[in-house]
Amino acid sequence: MPYTAYHRSPIRSVLRASTAMAASALLLAAAACGADGAEDQGSTTVTVQLDYQLRGNHGMFHVAQEEGYFEDAGIEVEEITTGSGSPDALRTVGKGQADFGFADLPSLVTARSQGVPVQALAAVNQVSPLGMCTLEDNVQLSSVTDLRGLKIGVHPAGSTYIFYEAMMAANDLGRDQVEEVTVTPPYENYLLEGQVDAVICYVDAEVPLLRQHAGGEGSLSVLLGADAGYDAYGSGLTTNDDMIEQNPETVQAFTDAYLKAFEYVADHPDETAEILAASAPEQSDNAALFQKQLQADIDQTFTSPATEENGLGAMEQQRWQATVDILAEQDALKGQAPPVEEVYDPSFQESYHSGS
Repeated sequence: MPYTAYHRSPIRSVLRASTAMAASALLLAAAACGADGAEDQGSTTVTVQLDYQLRGNHGMFHVAQEEGYFEDAGIEVEEITTGSGSPDALRTVGKGQADFGFADLPSLVTARSQGVPVQALAAVNQVSPLGMCTLEDNVQLSSVTDLRGLKIGVHPAGSTYIFYEAMMAANDLGRDQVEEVTVTPPYENYLLEGQVDAVICYVDAEVPLLRQHAGGEGSLSVLLGADAGYDAYGSGLTTNDDMIEQNPETVQAFTDAYLKAFEYVADHPDETAEILAASAPEQSDNAALFQKQLQADIDQTFTSPATEENGLGAMEQQRWQATVDILAEQDALKGQAPPVEEVYDPSFQESYHSGS
């Protein structure tokens, strides 16, 4: 669903317009002094492709739009489109049908192994928010071995399947030791209705809603993949090779606005939830859900030792190599493992936090 513009107060609009004019003038001057053919950064229009329906960790795009961060950076976001999964979002960005995207980063590695020219610009989830969920009264999960003999709901595609394959293999639990039941999104009802004993779940997406329908706090047992040998990044900001090579100024400006919004989101989850709820009529009742999703990320995935040292969105070669290795070792890739330097470009995130 496309992004719908917000109404802003006249005072805020005037202030932002003044700031944007000054920023645009600086960008135009810089462009004039740059290489021949440099893009006019004062009027750059871009599109964004999300991985799925709206949720908390999409808040950076909408905050940057609502708070004027994109405008101040000389960026006009024409469209923020929801999606049907990370693989499709990555292909859309890789083909240049969207300039920037948001997707599961292990899925990006898989896409890159298949020749899709996408790279990560920032790691939003420093650890994967994926895990296994059961009803607490039925099964308590303390380790992956507790899944043995259970009926597990598995959707044989996308980021959840990549996670499931890698986590099972990393813990030497053969898939013949569980009963796999093919499910389709959304997965919640399969668990709630007793059709399966466990489902793959995002702690920052389905889990708050699932917990609400299961009976509230204490109704679910959740085993986070990061606590079960799945040493990989979660989701993050992406773009394609051509954008990085041909329009680095645009990539930097967009990344700067996005990371500024990320800082706002981390400090103001309640306000972010309200902004997301106001983004479309059908989201108007979801502010409380968005707030719970964001709080799960703030508590568990947004920060790490790397972000403490290098700021939100930080990416490290060692962590990326671990992400590539776990997928390659568990045969989760569809092609040859890509060189780690081809799956991410940390320079834009580093430039923002260094102030250069």
